[in-house]
Amino acid sequence: MRRVCVFCGAAAGNDPRYAAAAGELGEALAARSIELVTGGGKVGLMGVVADAALAAGGRVTGIIPRFLEEREVAHRGLSELHVVESLHERKALMHELSDGFIVLPGGFGTLDELMETVTWAQLGLHSKPIGIVNVAGYFDDLLAFVAGASQAGFIPAAHGDLLIARDGAGAVVDALA
Repeated sequence: MRRVCVFCGAAAGNDPRYAAAAGELGEALAARSIELVTGGGKVGLMGVVADAALAAGGRVTGIIPRFLEEREVAHRGLSELHVVESLHERKALMHELSDGFIVLPGGFGTLDELMETVTWAQLGLHSKPIGIVNVAGYFDDLLAFVAGASQAGFIPAAHGDLLIARDGAGAVVDALA
């Protein structure tokens, strides 16, 4: 695995464990010589994971839509920064450049990226692993929803296994690799 895309919040959240996990993830990727692909902002968890990877000697590629370049304050210290025209282009390039995906806490945008990625995997459009860092049980309700949707017959049981959830960032990186 050469590159991993991380979906996460442009906010840091209100629990310091979220930022700690983002920092741990950036360090874990760099320690394993895995390049980080991220949303290109320097704010929130996006900035934390990028800064941690860079500080640990890692390489970071950011992809940010032009309309968010100012709002999310594009991270100009990345190894490489792509400015694209739309969120659709952002996600397409993230998928093209990445060998796997890891999700940290975030909001609607993070869930959008995760759901599109897992849907594409379910449809057989890619076979790249998808990991979730379940910091402080942040994704417990989502994982329970997936289990419930599977029990209700909406998600085939085999597709419930598309999401690899672990409590620690390093454990997720190891599970994907």
